[in-house]
Amino acid sequence: MSDFTMKTDADGVALITWDTVGKSMNVMSQQAFNNLSDLIDQALADEAVKGIVLTSGKDGTFAGGMDLNVIAKMKEDAGDDPARGVFEGVMQMHGVLRKIELAGMDPKTQKGGKPIATALPGTALGIGLELPLSTHRIFCADNPKAKIGLPEIMVGIFPGAGGTTRLVRKMGAMAASPFLLEGKLSDPQAAKRAGIIDEVVADPVAAAKEWVLIAKDADIVKVWDAKGYKMPGGAPYHPAGFMTFVGASAMVNGKTQGVYPAAKALLSAVYEGALVPFDTALKVEARWFTNVLMNPSSAAMIRSLFINKEALEKGAVRPKDVADQKVRKVGVLGAGMMGAGITLVSAQAGIEVVLIDQKQEAADKGKAYTASYMDKGIARKKATEEKKAELLGRITATTDYAALKGCDLIIEAVFEDPKIKADVTARVEEVISEDCIFASNTSTLPITSLAKASKRPDQFIGIHFFSPVEKMLLVEIIKGKETGDVAVAKALDYVRQIRKTPIVVNDARFFYANRCIIPYINEGMRMIAEGVTPALVENAARLVGMPLGPLQLVDETSIDLGAKIARATKAAMGDTYPDGAVDEVVFWMEAEGRLGRKSNAGFYSYDEKGKRQGLWDGIAAKYPTAEEQPDLITVQHRLLFAQVLEAVRALEEGVLEDIREGDVGAILGWGFAPWSGGPFSWLDMIGAPYAAERCDQLTEAFGDRFACPALLREMADKNQSFYDRFGTTAKAA
Repeated sequence: MSDFTMKTDADGVALITWDTVGKSMNVMSQQAFNNLSDLIDQALADEAVKGIVLTSGKDGTFAGGMDLNVIAKMKEDAGDDPARGVFEGVMQMHGVLRKIELAGMDPKTQKGGKPIATALPGTALGIGLELPLSTHRIFCADNPKAKIGLPEIMVGIFPGAGGTTRLVRKMGAMAASPFLLEGKLSDPQAAKRAGIIDEVVADPVAAAKEWVLIAKDADIVKVWDAKGYKMPGGAPYHPAGFMTFVGASAMVNGKTQGVYPAAKALLSAVYEGALVPFDTALKVEARWFTNVLMNPSSAAMIRSLFINKEALEKGAVRPKDVADQKVRKVGVLGAGMMGAGITLVSAQAGIEVVLIDQKQEAADKGKAYTASYMDKGIARKKATEEKKAELLGRITATTDYAALKGCDLIIEAVFEDPKIKADVTARVEEVISEDCIFASNTSTLPITSLAKASKRPDQFIGIHFFSPVEKMLLVEIIKGKETGDVAVAKALDYVRQIRKTPIVVNDARFFYANRCIIPYINEGMRMIAEGVTPALVENAARLVGMPLGPLQLVDETSIDLGAKIARATKAAMGDTYPDGAVDEVVFWMEAEGRLGRKSNAGFYSYDEKGKRQGLWDGIAAKYPTAEEQPDLITVQHRLLFAQVLEAVRALEEGVLEDIREGDVGAILGWGFAPWSGGPFSWLDMIGAPYAAERCDQLTEAFGDRFACPALLREMADKNQSFYDRFGTTAKAA
């Protein structure tokens, strides 16, 4: 059965409908591309066909992108020369889209072609927009939920099927840059204003059919194929264009710090392509696209941020024999910042919410967070008063635990104190039904210990949100020793409802995310105590792809929280506590009242409005700068290995059960160098033998915290990679 089908009506319009078999959204495969090419050939050769309209058989969507197996097949088929296979495969796609664009016209007179239009019922992403851009006019339904754009840069590649070249030639480099370099998505009306699509109409198929029947020869000649074409905003050596390209280069390097190959390759494709004729520009684009696809960073990003992320969101680790556990009514205990955020995202998902706090004023304030959030959306015309009223109508703010009757999930987000949590657990269990699942939003306290306060430890689980809840994509689900499959399934189904990405880990101190990020922060502070220049620490982190340096991160999360965690961890671990050297720095900052951004004073200085001004010069007075500073790579390796070795230990100990969760969780949870694909992907990139050798060097120089884990040592001896050993589906434990 073909993904594309064609039917010609009595007026001579050939309607080609894209409807990928077995998928809720169209995706382009190699077979589908061949299928489309054959139908275009038939329509162009058929004298009865006056024009062609491309549309979708999916309700509300045109296409979601390319089937990434296409790229893998190109590499595989080319044998020892995968780059050649990718380049030739991409050029074949260019040939099909160029055939659509030229539409059978005489190459000299540019006459005699057949008009080809696209009718989008809604969302068009990636190849789903690159294909329409090769047609002569794009009509889209007035569907405010639809997303139009080229988001490839977000997963480590760039639009390589002509989208880069066509968008720049259509809009100019400056206007196209947000859509190419940032992956900006627009609704249909915004896409029309930007000049990406041509018309927003009630019935795009009818409008497209009408247009192809009246279109003239001149209407189907693309601007870049017309005589005298000049790029909007100027080409690279035009006075205006020169400034655009110089500025773009500075912007890309400023934002990526040189560690994201796709952004640099995209800019190179645009710059070089702008200097040559259109068909040559497509070849330039294909070469740079091939260059990116052959880069291990891009392969790792695609695997983690697209394939693995999507698999986790679709239930890759969900217990298979548990029935659907969709949440109807959730109780949220604690109306602070975290509880208010959980309430907001739950109400947005259509779930009824009971928000409880000790005082009605606090509960009302927690509900008001949703009102304030919606007011901001209304001001930006992203929401309406009706939608705001609908969300607020789902939220009951109260002090009465009896209101929790009928809840099928409880999420406790009260103060991080075991006694307080135990008290609310007992009070809740007096009210809720026997089959209600109880979840704690704790970020540090072991779930197994907290579950001791419950009469039903098999229905007790951890659901760890990251702050701010409405922005952070990851949710960490923690299984206690007695947590049952129904509780796990409930948590996963809830996370799917609120459109977040889940990872499931086993119980241990700090779970997975905090276990890895705390050593990163601590290593930064250790270096400060050693006399390493604070600017070197912070810039080394940013230059290796971390979104925030360790000192800025501790300012954001607050230094007194770090001090509290340090005291609690030391009390729990006793003589085995490893971070005494860090405590001196943390407790000194706490004593100085420099608690981070919230106090407008931390490792950084802030103005009266809370804007960061630069690193605090008082650090050097307490910890004088050492005469001899470490090299950049040493600082970066200390910061990276501090994190990745904890990830490996979490895998060894069974805290992590699936390396996909380790990579996806690291990127989405604390921003671990996204270009790397995550800690396990990074270790695969540098190779286990080198990683083990580097561990030995760092251990000798800086201490046992860098000792090579037994698992990594074994893999180094066998020259194994994590993804070869554990695969993308096999559990590590």
